[in-house]
Amino acid sequence: MPKLKTKRAVAKRFKITGSGQLKRHKCNTQHILGKKSTKRKRNLRKATLTDKTVLNSIKKKLLPYA
Repeated sequence: MPKLKTKRAVAKRFKITGSGQLKRHKCNTQHILGKKSTKRKRNLRKATLTDKTVLNSIKKKLLPYA
């Protein structure tokens, strides 16, 4: 059976932590920033962990060797 290919777009968007969780960046940071508060924009800069409900599907289908 041939090797599975990693989806490169997903590999660029997620990083795997030491405990096996997926770290990602938050969305809504590119444009229309004038109406967002400074506190909200500051919190959007921080990375967060992927929700556990979608964690396994991303790791199995898109990052098979993660």
